[in-house]
Amino acid sequence: MDLKTLYEEDTVAWAETQAAALRAAAQGGSNRQLDWENLAEEIEDLAKSERRSLHSHIRRIIEHLIKLEHSPADRPHRRWRQSIRNARVEAEDRLAESPSLKPELAQIIAQETERGARLAIAALDERNELSRSLQQILKAQSYQESFSYTAEQILGDWFPPEPTSG
Repeated sequence: MDLKTLYEEDTVAWAETQAAALRAAAQGGSNRQLDWENLAEEIEDLAKSERRSLHSHIRRIIEHLIKLEHSPADRPHRRWRQSIRNARVEAEDRLAESPSLKPELAQIIAQETERGARLAIAALDERNELSRSLQQILKAQSYQESFSYTAEQILGDWFPPEPTSG
């Protein structure tokens, strides 16, 4: 695949390829007056930014799925659902622009499950909305064991059932 096509089809793969090429050119002793290492780092940062963005959207989805699943409150559910839908669209955009991130999805979900769970639990606790079922889960298991969502649940149209009272 040529570089122009790679740039258009996978921003992350293009950025990583270009950063490596810049470093290789620097090693080859180019006589051009360029700051090769910092140029390579800036291009790598583009890939890192895309990854961070995907992490952020996945974390927000997980946080709000947990809130939906465990909050006894009725009112915020609509806002959480909307936030999940928006984050899903953004995550889809990141994956469409950089398909090389797809193989990392399971790892990203695993990394962001604990962070999303901590955010959800803290928010629910501040509002005195920790359900008994969530309190029991927290005593018994780790976040990874308690909250395991599949990529299809996170990125698809799935929402957890409404929590039962108590």
